[in-house]
Amino acid sequence: MSTDDKFDAKADELKGKVKETVGDATDDRDLEAEGKGDQAKGNLKQAAEKVKDAFKS
Repeated sequence: MSTDDKFDAKADELKGKVKETVGDATDDRDLEAEGKGDQAKGNLKQAAEKVKDAFKS
């Protein structure tokens, strides 16, 4: 997993957590759902990179 890929995946995850928290605090269900989606996207990217790394070894 390259450093840039790790950073991008973690950034998506953190951005999603912030959106989810703000959405929950402001009772904005759309923003909260968008945040959960961003987190899932970040987690999926991390998993894909781990699979790539496993095949490189």
